[in-house]
Amino acid sequence: MDDSALPFIVLAAVFLLLAALLCALGVRRFVLRRTLGTVDASISLSSGAWRMGVCRYQDTELEWFDLLSLSPLPKRRFTRSALVLQGRRMPTEAERPKVQADVVIVELTHLGSQVRFAMDFRAYAGLASWLEAGPVIGVGTWR
Repeated sequence: MDDSALPFIVLAAVFLLLAALLCALGVRRFVLRRTLGTVDASISLSSGAWRMGVCRYQDTELEWFDLLSLSPLPKRRFTRSALVLQGRRMPTEAERPKVQADVVIVELTHLGSQVRFAMDFRAYAGLASWLEAGPVIGVGTWR
């Protein structure tokens, strides 16, 4: 093998690795979205930066998966009993380029810290219903 083929081989290997990574991200998102109780939702914690992802409802937790991660584990977990729905609003002018089109900003508190989700209105209605469907204080096993 001559030395002129080496850059081509390296470039082809990098291209194949990048293609495999993109395919893996696509398959992961497809598998996450096929699971019952999942919705697309960007998240913003106290830092203010928005991250795209997928939320999944569990019995006692709301799990959030980062869209640009290959990990099968959720990046964030929010205990259902500690989530308090503060309300919803339309995105501000500063937030509009950072979130998807046609979303509402859902404001929550979790253990004293503010959490914001950007999701479509139907997903917001599902989240509000999921939170309201939990047992009330003193009657259920949590809250």
